[in-house]
Amino acid sequence: MNINILQNGDLLFMSDESDLSKAIIETTEKYSHVGIYFDGMLYHASRKCGVAKQKLEEYLAEEKREVFIYRYPQIDAGIVRERAESYLGFEYNHSFYPDNGKFYCSQYIAEILPIFDNVPMKFGDGEKEISDYWKKYYEELGVPVPVGQPGTNPGQLAKSGKLKFIGKLDY
Repeated sequence: MNINILQNGDLLFMSDESDLSKAIIETTEKYSHVGIYFDGMLYHASRKCGVAKQKLEEYLAEEKREVFIYRYPQIDAGIVRERAESYLGFEYNHSFYPDNGKFYCSQYIAEILPIFDNVPMKFGDGEKEISDYWKKYYEELGVPVPVGQPGTNPGQLAKSGKLKFIGKLDY
């Protein structure tokens, strides 16, 4: 599917080849990032920019990503866009802890489109409750791993029965 099929309010779920992406997918499945589309722009929370909007084509040109389109049929795109705009400039939530005034990608989406449940966060790799990647990540942050804290992740959002899978974006 090409970019012209996108509608305002479509959720774009992605994965890439970064170590962080692989660690997220290892603990949550399939997707490591999510953003929302409005008029050629991707609204999302990223480690590099915090909560930002950027031209979708520029974002996609930064690195190779697989992108999958999901749609919430009952969305009021105008209201959700206003909410998305109201958080622009907020810092990225590197710790993934809830309620600290910062946002990671799926936390931002769940805030502006409040149809998703929180789930206990996991940081395991199938063998260990906390993978080596996450142990090192949180050691460098100097905070405990938030295992069991309420949160969201891209894979969990994508599995919501409230969303309709549209297809893979070809670009």
